[in-house]
Amino acid sequence: MVTAYVMVKASTGDVDRLKQSMLDLDAGVETVSIVAGDVDFIVKANVDGPGDVKDIAASIHEMDGIEDTQTYIAMD
Repeated sequence: MVTAYVMVKASTGDVDRLKQSMLDLDAGVETVSIVAGDVDFIVKANVDGPGDVKDIAASIHEMDGIEDTQTYIAMD
């Protein structure tokens, strides 16, 4: 099992729509948190492998209203 965190910067104020869209992406998306700071969301995913992380991150990055993403895979 792979745990990953995707930091998401939005270019729109429609955070509720974006949050729901990210939650609806994949069964591996565990939580989507709206946060204050350099990014707008932190998405936590638990998936079978790194390829699944890539698919989730790519799907988020392609959403309307998303400016940038950074993906981190937990090492422990």
